[in-house]
Amino acid sequence: MPQTLGMHDELYYQIALTLVPDTGPIYRKRLLHHFGSATELFRADKKDLLAIEGIGEKVASQLKNWNAFSLVENELKFIQKHAIVPLCLTSKAYPARLLNCPDPPTLLYWKGTADLNAAKVVSIIGTRSGSAYGKQVTEGLIRSLPEDVLVLSGLAYGIDAIAHRAALDNGLHTVGVLAHGLDQLYPAQNRALAKEMLHNGGLLTEFNQQTKADKYNFPRRNRIVAGMADATVVVETAVKGGSMITADLSFHYNRDLFAVPGRLSDAKSAGCLQLIQQNKAMVYTDPAFFLATMGWAAKKTDAVDQPILRSDLSPEELVIVELLREKEMFTLDELHSRSGLNGSRMAASLLSLELQQLIRIIPGKLVALS
Repeated sequence: MPQTLGMHDELYYQIALTLVPDTGPIYRKRLLHHFGSATELFRADKKDLLAIEGIGEKVASQLKNWNAFSLVENELKFIQKHAIVPLCLTSKAYPARLLNCPDPPTLLYWKGTADLNAAKVVSIIGTRSGSAYGKQVTEGLIRSLPEDVLVLSGLAYGIDAIAHRAALDNGLHTVGVLAHGLDQLYPAQNRALAKEMLHNGGLLTEFNQQTKADKYNFPRRNRIVAGMADATVVVETAVKGGSMITADLSFHYNRDLFAVPGRLSDAKSAGCLQLIQQNKAMVYTDPAFFLATMGWAAKKTDAVDQPILRSDLSPEELVIVELLREKEMFTLDELHSRSGLNGSRMAASLLSLELQQLIRIIPGKLVALS
């Protein structure tokens, strides 16, 4: 163990603590609380370690016998070379919402521009093979979010990537939480997206360099996605998978949880329907409901951002367009009911609007503005 480290003592030992086997985040939190710092923890005698409730012979021995300090030196060099910001539990920039979780990451590696303690944080997650419906719902929600909302997700294929992309396109900061070190990017196809996020959001992980995206790391990643957010919105998911793990964590962390309903026959909506059935998640119906539930003010939109109502539209077409301006998407049955139009006029108006490229008909008998 190095004898003199100067001003970097604490960071050195914080990194070392995360590398010691058999010391998970719950044990580390308990140890740091007892000793006040990682520096004092590593200087403690074994008997002092054993005196702490829950710390047995195995953990105490691992701490006293661990000596792979060359790994710490390599990590410090990597951090300095790539301008990575390490965040320990006592750092002011550490995501404070995670401190309310029983298993907060001992150390986070951060690169980006966003405020991880933004006043409003939402996690938007879902399947890696999202449908057109899922894409529409995700983009519609993000378009409606106020500019001070931070959007989190896991930078995976599908809904995650759609959420990050939509956030960037709408001027929102977005953070990708990774299941590996910052020396790589998985999946590689999202590399360009990740690079753009560094300038308008960022990348966050608890894993040191050379940690690959093994399947065991994703649940650990998911607890950060759930714990950092005020609310999690599950857009589409099967009954098993990472999104359901994140949703369960969000529920147990006492965060607000929303699930987007879908067709009963759609496997991609089965997980969302299960969350709703089990009373774990609220039914997500539209952005207005979400914003009202969270107490977040709706985004102020200028007239130029609104769809232009053309003077040559028929009264029936105007009714449909106005309804779609109030809500992102309707089923055909909902639109029929809300518009008050009879079947033939409804069908003719929809066909006309679609030919004028003012609306889109989405699989699942859904209608949305183009």
